[in-house]
Amino acid sequence: MKIKSKWLSIFLVLGLVLAACGGDGEGTTTTAGSGDETTTTEDMGDDPTTTEGEMMDIATDVGVDLEAGTITVGLLSDLSGGFAPLVTQIVAGQDAYWAEVNATGGINGLMVELETRDTGYQVPQHVQLFEELRDQVVAFGHSTGSPHTVEINDELREQGILAVPLTWYSGWSDPAINSNLVPHGVPYCIEAMNLIEYMVGLSGVDDPTIAIASIPGDYGLDASEGARLAAAALGLEVVYDGTGLVIPGDTTTYDEVAAAIAGADPDLVYYTGIPNGGWPEVYGRAIGAGLEALWSGAAPSWNPAYVAEGSAISAPITRDFVGSSYYEPWAGESAGVAHVREIMTAAGQPPSDYYSEGFVEATILHQALLAAYDNGDMTQAGVLAAAKSLTSVDFDGLAPTEVYTGEPNEIVQRVQWITRPDPTSETGTMIVEANYTSDIAAAYEFTGACYVLPEG
Repeated sequence: MKIKSKWLSIFLVLGLVLAACGGDGEGTTTTAGSGDETTTTEDMGDDPTTTEGEMMDIATDVGVDLEAGTITVGLLSDLSGGFAPLVTQIVAGQDAYWAEVNATGGINGLMVELETRDTGYQVPQHVQLFEELRDQVVAFGHSTGSPHTVEINDELREQGILAVPLTWYSGWSDPAINSNLVPHGVPYCIEAMNLIEYMVGLSGVDDPTIAIASIPGDYGLDASEGARLAAAALGLEVVYDGTGLVIPGDTTTYDEVAAAIAGADPDLVYYTGIPNGGWPEVYGRAIGAGLEALWSGAAPSWNPAYVAEGSAISAPITRDFVGSSYYEPWAGESAGVAHVREIMTAAGQPPSDYYSEGFVEATILHQALLAAYDNGDMTQAGVLAAAKSLTSVDFDGLAPTEVYTGEPNEIVQRVQWITRPDPTSETGTMIVEANYTSDIAAAYEFTGACYVLPEG
């Protein structure tokens, strides 16, 4: 599936911006450079990095057309697979973000165009679409999925291309694994530490026990490793470990894991899965067998449909679930999320927590593109180098500040939001703790990925 977002077509808003710049012949002009891979641009208008008559040399190779005035960015997005309920709204957030950027002058006069592809959350399709786009885009502003992003990681390195992952695998904070990605948000394994320590306090149980379960792959295995580390740090007995045993789409595994969790009778359950294929089924079967416990899992496990009208699990999951967010949800109070609400409401979109992630991803790439422009190098390698040189990316409270220079233990993210289900809220969730870091997460010495990828 091919979706091309050309926000140059937003004539009304862009026309107002152009009118504000004046109609006396001032504007952006481009001229060809002397080399095959370099062009130059001269901005005669409001570009703060140049003045009238000054020539700004910009190196380009793929995805930046100075004569056309465009920057092309790829999004490898699950729009029809297991995470589609989340990702479609994340992409909508990206679309709206770049529409606003373009309507207010773009990247120093260059308009950002998105080439969005539906991967269906299938690794082979993800790889195929990456190969189709890699010679068309300056960077990938989104890549859904841990195993999917792992699969293209070697080629990203070989090609020198930047990607912003929609995956919180802890390996992305490990430079031995990641040289071409800009991670953001607390990694799955540290998220588990935060959530489980919070759940222990919430449970009111002395010496609570815990059951752990997950789907296979880097997503589920990294989260489960964090849960085991948390259990060890807190002295919790693990009464069942079903790491990697829930196979999306395989109802037999749903039955087996649910029965095993219920039979172990834990006080806490940490289950990381897919919201559109397995998570609600295992939960529903376990509580149907009589289990009463607090449940949680890595943030992508949650789906607001769990508490939507007509949901069979709405009442019990409202009672049982402790959620997580890597960014401030819709109901937050920061200037950053207020901006998200303003833009998405103006775009006619219904309330959703997931737009925030789209804005976070786009903000990171936006800062990288501006830095690359200032460096005079908007090649694929130049944008990558610019991203990796960012010493502070601030989101105006929408997400914790990210840093991409320094030692892994210093820059790994440990801050998140704790949420609970709320069927009466606009998005199905409420915030119970903002900017939360547990004691064990704060003390954890991050020296590399919690779950280490198998060689080969």
